[in-house]
Amino acid sequence: MKSKILPCIILLLLFITFIAITINSYASSISNDLKSNFFRLHILANSNSIKDQELKLKVRDGILAYMKEISYNDLSKDEAISLTKNNIESFQKIAEKVIEDEGFSYPIKVEIGNFYFPTKHYGNISLPAGYYDGLKIEIGTGNGNNWWCTLFPPLCFVDISSGVIDEEAEENLKENLSGEDFAIITSNSCSVKLKFKLLEVLSK
Repeated sequence: MKSKILPCIILLLLFITFIAITINSYASSISNDLKSNFFRLHILANSNSIKDQELKLKVRDGILAYMKEISYNDLSKDEAISLTKNNIESFQKIAEKVIEDEGFSYPIKVEIGNFYFPTKHYGNISLPAGYYDGLKIEIGTGNGNNWWCTLFPPLCFVDISSGVIDEEAEENLKENLSGEDFAIITSNSCSVKLKFKLLEVLSK
């Protein structure tokens, strides 16, 4: 009897291992695709006090106004990163001026790199946790709640008060993402939510 059960157990374990490897491979592939297609903006407030959070948003407004001024249509991710690198001193000065004008003296740290982001929701867009290329602006200690958007694809200039992205931004996402990637970050279906959860687990 034992001789018959053992092969079944071995086959079951092999099947479970195969499924686990397949799921991990799928999640890793999708996760890497998503991370390679986004360039994010991350602004960290000094603290969670009302004044510090308001200051963070004013710094954001200054940065986005300048980015909108210097950017152009059909910007690729590499071009967006290059444009940001070439203007990083300007971003620093803009943030410092906003802080000074508001009567604060916090130091500002502006850097471009590959940073960890927790799971984030932007209107009807959700991005899994993980490391993404981005522009990070840290105000003071950077211990307050943060604000983020994506400089590529350009969602930073979209009004998300309605909770959804507009048609132009949606088309931009479709042009820069595979059909599978786009479905994962925009759909609310159970199957897509499961795939999205796999990406979150993988990132941990």
